[in-house]
Amino acid sequence: MNDCLLVAAWLPGRRGAALRYRFDAVYQLDSFAVVNVKDTGPMRDMFKVLMFPDTRVFQAENAKVKKEWLEILEQTKKNKALGERRELEKAEALRLAAAEQEQQRLKQEEEQRRRRGGGLPSGTNPFEEEEEGGEVPRADLQPLDLGLDWIQELPEDLDVCIAQRDFEGAVDLLDKLSAYLSGADGQPGVRQLRSRVEQRIRRLTDVLVYELSPGRSLRGGPRATRRAVSQLIRLGQSTKACELFLKNRAAAVHTAIRQLRIEGATLLYIHKLCNIFFTGLLDTAREFEMDFAGDSGCYSAFVVWSRSSTRLFVDAFSKQVFDSKESLSTTAECVEVAKEHCNKLSEIGLDLTFTLQALLVKDIKAALHCYKGIIMEATKHRNSEEMWRKMNLMTPEALTKLKDEMKNSGITNFDQYTGDDCWVNLSYTIVAFTKQLMAFLEEGLKLYFPELHMVLLESLQEIILVAVQHVDYSLRCEQDPEKKVFIRDNVSFLYETVLPVVERRFEEGVGTPAKQLQDLRNGSRIIRVNPESTNSFV
Repeated sequence: MNDCLLVAAWLPGRRGAALRYRFDAVYQLDSFAVVNVKDTGPMRDMFKVLMFPDTRVFQAENAKVKKEWLEILEQTKKNKALGERRELEKAEALRLAAAEQEQQRLKQEEEQRRRRGGGLPSGTNPFEEEEEGGEVPRADLQPLDLGLDWIQELPEDLDVCIAQRDFEGAVDLLDKLSAYLSGADGQPGVRQLRSRVEQRIRRLTDVLVYELSPGRSLRGGPRATRRAVSQLIRLGQSTKACELFLKNRAAAVHTAIRQLRIEGATLLYIHKLCNIFFTGLLDTAREFEMDFAGDSGCYSAFVVWSRSSTRLFVDAFSKQVFDSKESLSTTAECVEVAKEHCNKLSEIGLDLTFTLQALLVKDIKAALHCYKGIIMEATKHRNSEEMWRKMNLMTPEALTKLKDEMKNSGITNFDQYTGDDCWVNLSYTIVAFTKQLMAFLEEGLKLYFPELHMVLLESLQEIILVAVQHVDYSLRCEQDPEKKVFIRDNVSFLYETVLPVVERRFEEGVGTPAKQLQDLRNGSRIIRVNPESTNSFV
């Protein structure tokens, strides 16, 4: 048997030549490479047989036996290659001889037709020349020398490169062969040689695909995939390289998010989450641009992948921020952090802002509605206990703190509503409502994007309407003249100070005025003109 390598295990307890060995494996001679193993310590007189994806190590009795094995294997592989080449040359020689005989026959027939046609040379008939010339095979081309040592050893050299993970060397050999065989596909033996090499190309491709699998190169970041990706591109597998690269990075993103520990404040976790995701996305984009710079067709796949990865990020974000029922201020800060990180992607020309907003809009709407309901319930509860008394803060420090809060909210003339010592000439209910309303507006503007315009505007209207109805009802029903004057002071503060600030701040944050809020404030004229009327504002 001189066309394959058969591996069998010896059975010492069996008798008879036919039963002493158990079959293990068989390998074609052109599918493996034999590599010498240097002696190290007790591991001596060994050699490797490399065949993808396996590697087997054998130990000889001594150095002499090892040398004999190496020589026999090498000589047997060369003899087989030589025999195949001779068969190819013999077949090619027969083909050329047959082609030459066919050409001689066609020449004789052409001579006979020329004689019968009165000496008309065949060259004067262009149609006849084109028709016959297309069928006669060309035998004047010199065949390439496929007996060169580097060509004969190329399949084995490819096996060694693949086994030793020298992917660049393997592709270099393939490029060298492709350049040598350029334009010679019809030459003798070329087709058979290409067939043998194609097996190695498929094997090399499989190894490179394995190198890009998520379990192999997640820790090194995007750069860890560059080697395998670049060699796949050189092999003409750009589409496969792009697909595998993006799958690898998707697995890396998923693993990084999953391994992020949830501890401490929510805002701290969101900072870590955004840093991991958007930094990884930015690095991936830069590596993608470097690897696939010459293939613009792959960029659409990267955009699709980016959107899919953003969806994975939003799932983790929403689970921590919205599902845990955080306050609106914490939610707004978290969303603002995500927006800031997302805007950094514009450095590479990638804008995922719309994608991020589209994925967050549902949860943000729910958060706004939820917090709106909390404010309305709290306002109604305070309204039910309203005594219409001035507010006493007891200490100057508390009064100063309240002034600062109002000033930060945009109410700059709050000093005119403060009295002597620590008194405030407003009801506790109106002051508390003002603080909650302005806080809701500021947090809502941090969360704002166009899809949330009507949600935020309608929420503000509903919240303001609760206070408006309360002061309207109190003004109509209160019988005590002093309290009625005090109520009018609160109404004046609400309509002439608070609501204009809300309108102005909304317009600054959104960019367009809110006609609905203006109409709501202008409706207060009913109360100011005829406070004794029993007509309701609503």
